[in-house]
Parts: sequence; structure tokens; C-alpha cells
Amino acid sequence: MDTAPATAPSPWRILVVDDEPDLVEVLCGALRYEGWQARGAEDGPSAVALAAEWDPHAVVLDMMLPDLDGMQVLERIHATRPEVRVLFLTARDAVEDRIAALAAGGDDYVTKPFSLAEVVVRLRGLLRRAAPSQPEHGGPPAHALVVGDLVLDEQAREVTRAGDTVELSPTEFALLHLLMRHPRQVLSKAQILDAVWSYDFGGQAHVVELYISYLRKKIDAGRPPMIHTVRGAGYLLKAPR
Repeated sequence: MDTAPATAPSPWRILVVDDEPDLVEVLCGALRYEGWQARGAEDGPSAVALAAEWDPHAVVLDMMLPDLDGMQVLERIHATRPEVRVLFLTARDAVEDRIAALAAGGDDYVTKPFSLAEVVVRLRGLLRRAAPSQPEHGGPPAHALVVGDLVLDEQAREVTRAGDTVELSPTEFALLHLLMRHPRQVLSKAQILDAVWSYDFGGQAHVVELYISYLRKKIDAGRPPMIHTVRGAGYLLKAPR
């Protein structure tokens, strides 16, 4: 029996709001790289108007805007679209500031400078929770990345290999997430630096080598290796044969 082809789901729409144009451009580029739609606004009134016109699924929102602050923008967007998820960007890391962001209706926050990969992971978790799907009984959750016996749960931010929990730092998690999003694909040190470290990090390649070594000690120790060096090209992750 012929069946009609399944309709591909529409990509998530993400609105990025920050008064730094370069940051808006970098974030929108990273989100489009994930296959999502992304549009930017550089002030509060523009963000509110664009949200009303475009109906985004989520907003990446700077707390400290020059006109309407992030709290006011969130309030106006949620007045008509309470289901929109909001990830705050903040340069302030005090506990009271974080509490205020969440109490105002924000779903999560990251502090500047931040990792682009962390923003992507946190957004994916917010959006998956907004529209959860049930995993197969006994299998990995629907929001997990799986390569061989390595499982990364994006929503719970947990990693297991062969069922054993692997404890990772936020940067190690972001690096592994990048590798698992591109299995069997060689990623150069420059690509990894651009994707994992903060947009204004300006770091050197040695930090990639250092964190790859950290990951290997936690992921590959005592097991068939999954993280491989391709001399002169970069690194790749693949399931062992």
C-alpha cells in the first residue's frame, strides 16, 4: 500500500535580542548552523514587535538592554505569547540576579562570556521540554544523542557510556555534544574553538588539545576508544567496531 510521505517538521524559530550587533550575528549564525531559523533585534521595542510578527518558539534575551530591559521585554512578549521559552543572557552572576531572571518568567540563563555550544544545548533542552516526546520503552530518551554505547541526554545534561555515568564539566559536555552532533566527521581545532568556546574567547588551539585529553580520560579510559586524532586535520568521534 502506498503511503503519503511524512511532512518534515518546521524548524524552530529563535529570536536573539542583544544590543551588541556582532553578538546577535554570531548567535544567529550558530543557531542557523543547527538547522533552526534565527532573527535578531538590538533593542526592546524591536524585539517585542518582531516577536508579535514572527511568533518565535524561543527568545535569547539580554537582561541589560538600553531602553526596555530584558524583564520588560519578557513581560510584553509573554502577555500575548505565554508559551514562548526565554533564555536570558546576563553579565551579572550574582545569585539574586539569577533568581530575579527566573522569577520574572525566564526558563534558563547563561552568563557572559558564554559558550555558543552551551546556548544551543540549553535552548534545545527548553524546546524539548515544551514539546516532549516519549522514548521507546527501555531505550534512550528522544532528546538524547547516541553514538555506539555513548549516550548524551541533552535535556538532563547527563552522559553515560555502556550504562555507566560519566561526570563532565560544562565545557567538556559542550565539546562532547559538538563531537556527537557530527559523528564520523573530522572537526578542525578552529571549528571546535569557534563552536565551543565563548564568542569573544580568542583562545589558542592548545586549549582544544587539553580538553580533548580530558574527554578521553573520562570517555575512553579502559574502553575501546571513540575519540580519534586525524593528524593535521582535527578530531572525530565514532563508535568502535
